[in-house]
Amino acid sequence: MKKQALIVIAVVFGILLLDQILKVWIKTSFKPDESVDIFGDWFRLYYIENQGMAFGTTFGASIWAKLGLSIFRVIAICGIAYYFVKQLKKGVRTEFLLAIGLIFAGAFGNLIDSALYDFIFPYDGCISFNHLEGSGVYTDCGFLGKIETRHTGFLQGNVVDMFQFTVEWPSWVPWYDHSEFGNNEIFPAIWNVADSAISIGVIMIIIRQRKYFPKDKQGLMSKPR
Repeated sequence: MKKQALIVIAVVFGILLLDQILKVWIKTSFKPDESVDIFGDWFRLYYIENQGMAFGTTFGASIWAKLGLSIFRVIAICGIAYYFVKQLKKGVRTEFLLAIGLIFAGAFGNLIDSALYDFIFPYDGCISFNHLEGSGVYTDCGFLGKIETRHTGFLQGNVVDMFQFTVEWPSWVPWYDHSEFGNNEIFPAIWNVADSAISIGVIMIIIRQRKYFPKDKQGLMSKPR
């Protein structure tokens, strides 16, 4: 049990460290919307910030909407940690604990951005990813005039994203036409290390659920293994 816990803790710490190092580097080295091709025409670094959850999903413009989202994240993280401890005590397989750890690390990594980055880095309400119509908060952007921007402070910050696949659909696929969809990229979303950790953890549980949640001889679900 102790060995299992140490393995998962090391993985979680490693993911959090890598996630935060990359985010800080991107924020201090890139300009907003700046991009750099890494692997030819299929992968690049692209600096953007996300006000909500995955793929830019938000829950309204009020301060309470973002606070509610952040509180939900905190509750979810606490729930994942509690579930991890319970499964650890049951002696489930290390692979399952790693999947839970990946989800925990990803959720916690993105929460750090939201909770602390507004206090660590200068805030510029004139940057496009800080605009939020309906917020009631205005920033003077010079010749652009006053623009509504997001709320700032504890649990109100953005999440930093930087990875993007730029592979496009082959020209023979039915939905290739730019005029209809506006984008040929197979997966245009911009993401980070924390997002990938959550995705990998969830995929592991989906693919390996029969191993993690085996059924007994009566066909009932037994405890995770």
